[in-house]
Amino acid sequence: MIIFHDPHCVEYSSAGHPERPQRITSTVPVLDRHRNWEWREPQAAKERNLLRAHSRDHVEQIRTAVHDFDADTPAYPRIYHHAISSAGAAIETALAGVRGERAFSLMRPPGHHATRNRAMGFCYFSNIAIAALAALDSGVERVAIWDFDAHHGNGTEDVVAHNPRLNFASIHQFPAYPGTGAQSFANIDNYPVAPGTPRAEHVNAIERALQKLLLAKPGLLLVSAGFDAYSGDPLTEMTLETEDFATFGKWLAEIDVPAAAILEGGYSDDLPELIDAFLTAWVS
Repeated sequence: MIIFHDPHCVEYSSAGHPERPQRITSTVPVLDRHRNWEWREPQAAKERNLLRAHSRDHVEQIRTAVHDFDADTPAYPRIYHHAISSAGAAIETALAGVRGERAFSLMRPPGHHATRNRAMGFCYFSNIAIAALAALDSGVERVAIWDFDAHHGNGTEDVVAHNPRLNFASIHQFPAYPGTGAQSFANIDNYPVAPGTPRAEHVNAIERALQKLLLAKPGLLLVSAGFDAYSGDPLTEMTLETEDFATFGKWLAEIDVPAAAILEGGYSDDLPELIDAFLTAWVS
């Protein structure tokens, strides 16, 4: 397992914000116990990478941010630099997957709520969409994106919709933030799951989404690995347990498709153990 991680990603925060540095700082020592895992510091995404997914106006808004984008998405000092570092890690994680390596991006900010023209929901650039488009540019014929974060990946959907070389599946709590993801269309498959849905039913929806993505025969599977569908997460009303995330990792180990995963949400104090269970099952 390769972990793409830049220690500088914890250098911004605001009091009481759930997307906090401790998500990363508490996870690093847990994953570092795996002595045979390799840690790599990523390079920042280039502007050309960003412009595949976002308008030039949006990139400039993040670069020159002074006012908060919304109550959830502050204009932190140097947020552009943190955001391009996270996007760069996503790209390198995806390209490692293309080479047949198992890789995970342990970075912040997350990305799957950032639309082509809007920062929102803790997200500034659409990391996984940027990574998917970079993989296509590298020669991969088709990329699938499997998003099991508890919130709908509206930003990913906005960027990749109607691209015939991309398939996107989001399995998420509905109703919930951001209020989208009730319908499927074109290359987008949405699986809305009601709050409090029994674990087995939720896990079944996640498996069905994966199996449908695999029917498209992608050359690369990218995973928006959010861990906020966990029963103990403070922002959602879902029921998954640690062993369910291990199951998702086990599925990745069993498929015959190169894969790479990028951290999205997950706000419980148990996040390090959830990530560890997912990655350990994947490499086992």
